[in-house]
Amino acid sequence: MTVDALHRRLDALWRMESPRLLARLARITGNLDTAEELAQDVLLAALERWPRDGVPDNPAAWLMQAARHRGIDHLRQRRLHARKQDEFGIELTLHGADMQGDEAERRAEDDIGDDLLRLVFASCHPVLPMESRVALTLRLLGGLTTAEIARAFLQQEATVAQRIVRAKRTLAEKQVAFEVPRKAALPARLDAVLEVVYLVFNEGYAATSGDDWMRPALCEEALRLGRVLAGLLPREPEVLGLLALMELQASRIPARTREDGTPVLLAEQDRARWDRLQVQRGLQALAAAQRLGGADGAYALQAALAACHARARHFEDTDWAGIAALYARLLRVQPSPVVALNHAVAVSRAQGAAAALPLVETLAAGGALRGYPPLHAVRGDLLAALERYGEARAEFTRAAELTGNARERQVLLARAADCEAG
Repeated sequence: MTVDALHRRLDALWRMESPRLLARLARITGNLDTAEELAQDVLLAALERWPRDGVPDNPAAWLMQAARHRGIDHLRQRRLHARKQDEFGIELTLHGADMQGDEAERRAEDDIGDDLLRLVFASCHPVLPMESRVALTLRLLGGLTTAEIARAFLQQEATVAQRIVRAKRTLAEKQVAFEVPRKAALPARLDAVLEVVYLVFNEGYAATSGDDWMRPALCEEALRLGRVLAGLLPREPEVLGLLALMELQASRIPARTREDGTPVLLAEQDRARWDRLQVQRGLQALAAAQRLGGADGAYALQAALAACHARARHFEDTDWAGIAALYARLLRVQPSPVVALNHAVAVSRAQGAAAALPLVETLAAGGALRGYPPLHAVRGDLLAALERYGEARAEFTRAAELTGNARERQVLLARAADCEAG
């Protein structure tokens, strides 16, 4: 393996594993900045040793073991500078860093039992504004870049970067302990935690950048966290609603790309390839959320939308009128220009492009979705349906210019070419 190929492999592995490493290091040290520094030390060690010694048989385990050793070494150094031996003993107890690595004992110290989810809760501290909690957690523990978070918030990258810096500074200035909340304190942080898991799943389902249409590892991690959350809080309807949404969306993943990675859009997907067991799990979680009175929750409504697609055996069987009505309900619960755009798409399917185009034009004039590729793609679809091919081609071309995802760009440019051909 060449050095360049090894670095590419390590970059991909680091993107997937760094949140877990950071979670473990913060668990051991109890300090976010220290955890980040030690995680970077682990990356540098891999960059130094792997080209010389070869890639380990289990590189993820190697990174985790190296992180654990650095965390324990850090605590040993603190012990050397501590004035009293018993102070160090208390510190170890508080942070759960058993020098013998007794994982079972560490996990018994709190109510969560999952390093990554534990740290998601810890970083979603109520001292921070909601958007700051979510941005900080996505950056540190969701494995998303600042640019990806900015796209999720429909904001400038510099704005999000400043928000993350301010959030970390606030935690330091207020001397907030990077600790695990007990079960009674979880509800105060739940909304932010659910949003983090939701955005991580979305980035995996439709990657905003890179060469791949999807990042399935992110979907799998978000699903795992959602299932842990549902086990932890089994009577929280929005937890079940989010789990239902992710299960139903993830059921389509096998049909969303061809063997060469080319995207397959919803209308063209072979629904026989949808994971029907996962569909059933999603429908069951949705039914449970509705039984608990959560039918009008934002995640439960989105799950209900996904269920409409899951129940349609063929694209032509889709209940678009029902989907448009659900989007109208979601707009009342969660007013958002993105939801409004999706509502317009459903209206176009149910009532025709002429009925939906004014809705999209109003959104475009409002400016909230400026620079948002799907706005131009939807407008292009509607204009093409109305045989306004020149305008449609311009919209698809603009969407292709704005997207950061290479696969999506190919699809949009192909649609622009179709419009040029009339």
